[in-house]
Amino acid sequence: MPNRLASETSPYLLQHANNPVDWYPWGEEALQRSKDEDKPILLSIGYSACHWCHVMERESFEDESTALLMNEHFISIKVDREERPDLDAVYMEAVQMLTGSGGWPMTVFLTPEGKPFYGGTYFPPVDRFNMPGFPRLLESVARSYRESRSEIERVTNQITEQLGRTGQMPKGDTPPTVETLHQAYTVLATNFDYQNGGHGTSPKFPQAMNQEVLLRYYRHGYNDRALEMVDLTLEKMARGGIYDQIAGGFARYSTDAYWLVPHFEKMLYDNALLSRLYLHAHQATGRGMYRRIAEETLDYILREMTGPEGGFYSATDADSEGEEGKFFVWTPAEIESVLGAEAGIFGGFFGVTQAGNFEGRNILNIKQKASDYAQQQGVGLERLIDVINRGKKALLEEREKRIHPLLDDKVLASWNGMMLRSFAEAGAALDRQDYLEAAIKNASFLLETMRPAGRLLRTYRAGQAKLPGFLEVYSFVADGLLALYEATFDQRWLTASVDLADHMIQLFWDDGVGGFYDTGNDHEQLVVRPRDVLDNAQPCGSSVATDVLLKLAVITGNEEYRVKAATPLRTLKELIGRAPAGTGHWLAALDFYVSTPKEVVIIGPHEDTNTAALLQTVNGNFHPNKVLVGADKEGEHGLPLLESRGMIDGKPTAYVCQNYACQLPVTTPEELAKQLET
Repeated sequence: MPNRLASETSPYLLQHANNPVDWYPWGEEALQRSKDEDKPILLSIGYSACHWCHVMERESFEDESTALLMNEHFISIKVDREERPDLDAVYMEAVQMLTGSGGWPMTVFLTPEGKPFYGGTYFPPVDRFNMPGFPRLLESVARSYRESRSEIERVTNQITEQLGRTGQMPKGDTPPTVETLHQAYTVLATNFDYQNGGHGTSPKFPQAMNQEVLLRYYRHGYNDRALEMVDLTLEKMARGGIYDQIAGGFARYSTDAYWLVPHFEKMLYDNALLSRLYLHAHQATGRGMYRRIAEETLDYILREMTGPEGGFYSATDADSEGEEGKFFVWTPAEIESVLGAEAGIFGGFFGVTQAGNFEGRNILNIKQKASDYAQQQGVGLERLIDVINRGKKALLEEREKRIHPLLDDKVLASWNGMMLRSFAEAGAALDRQDYLEAAIKNASFLLETMRPAGRLLRTYRAGQAKLPGFLEVYSFVADGLLALYEATFDQRWLTASVDLADHMIQLFWDDGVGGFYDTGNDHEQLVVRPRDVLDNAQPCGSSVATDVLLKLAVITGNEEYRVKAATPLRTLKELIGRAPAGTGHWLAALDFYVSTPKEVVIIGPHEDTNTAALLQTVNGNFHPNKVLVGADKEGEHGLPLLESRGMIDGKPTAYVCQNYACQLPVTTPEELAKQLET
């Protein structure tokens, strides 16, 4: 018989709807029952693409005897961390305080008041890995709750007192300078893997934001080695198994240091950040390979991760048919059955062997440049590329016949905002109208369907939008809308971005802490109001909010935006400099703040080829510290940068300004390019 999760919309929660566990979603009903019956809460947090979440479900939550223990002694609550990052942040901090580490699935035991007193991550069904078996743990916790209340009260008070302190920092009073950026570069360069690219050993995460910092550092002309690090990382990832060589798109991380064996889940936010990174690298270097990876990744999103309403889906699972990676790997015989006589050339290029590189099968990866391999095999480069392209298409068609990993088709507004920005930027830079159309459709969906009554909501699935949006929802969507305005000059997107920024300040800003909270002032009261200031797998809401306000300050002339943006930068400048691995997007915002951004104005009919040429000069190159505004003709547009700006001699015209002081207007791409570089 289905439990209460059957009425939820989250795919992760629905996966547990037929467990014998008497699961509740997070809400007043569960919390009140815990108080009424004086039972502790067992809070289990995970997400749909989490491999060990599936393992724990099979081993424990589907087991009748384990479920009996849970139902007898606890009020069990299941939470999708992607729907409720607020709960995940609060209780992850508690688990890290209790155990020294964290991860998912996360298991936390709470008092009826929601205060944590014990927790961990994955627990096996029997004692192993130096961990207690889950049934034994349940009995021990239940007994402690009955017999050791004073000790539990002591622990909960101690933990609760410390919760949230990481986000509470004294306000800074000295402005940040470019020295913070130099300091961060030194740390990144010191910790770089000069053999394989990226940072750290294994598991290895892409850390797209840190690569963006290095790209900016190179663009400033500070050190060419920064570009060498970006090139090595991006090339190694693009050739590795972390990149889906058949369909495009990146897996979450590599289990090794070489980018070969991924954890096969694909997350929307990773692909939003990485497609943008490869686009920026293409803009900075002109390398065709970077453009190809960016386009293949975005094409994958359009093909497999976009709903009919225009929303982008959240993730695909690592597992299919109960096996991790089964959907993605190949044997030589399977490839030969599809490609016939060309299987040898194709398989050799992608490192296919009889022994395999993953549990007897092969993750496709590229060991050497196509030109080197062609020469080695005695085939023409043109023929090799043809074999590769036709082979990839044929294997994709064959792979589509397999049982697919689970698709988490909920739409998260924050992640959609990230992907919206990527599609808008790529559409403008690469002259891909289909990308711009996808961005426009997505923006319309977010504003019309996920903002039904003025309050932007977090999640949408099965025709239902719900849950008040957190700071990251407002900041990411505002960021995406701003990028869409710069790509189209359609005033409605800028208006919407400004509106969200204003509401963001009203809901999340707090003068007392000198920054933003993650939850709004209208949010339910938790044991602590979360305030994350670190950029992790995705940027934190505060860093993106700061970045957005800085750009809007330049575009609108609203100085309040700049004042508010500068406040957390002053507070966090030391952290940003010494810990760039956790402050990548903060560094981008800081770079914008300490530079003198270029204010680029384009006046001319959008359909005019000369206007398009001017726009391509701006969009086709990497200019991270700039804002771009424009209009078809001179007129009242409500923006200070557009005042008194018109076409010269009836020709589309560009103005390059700094602090609202402009160079002479120009009408040719060559003149514009020169001004952008000075």
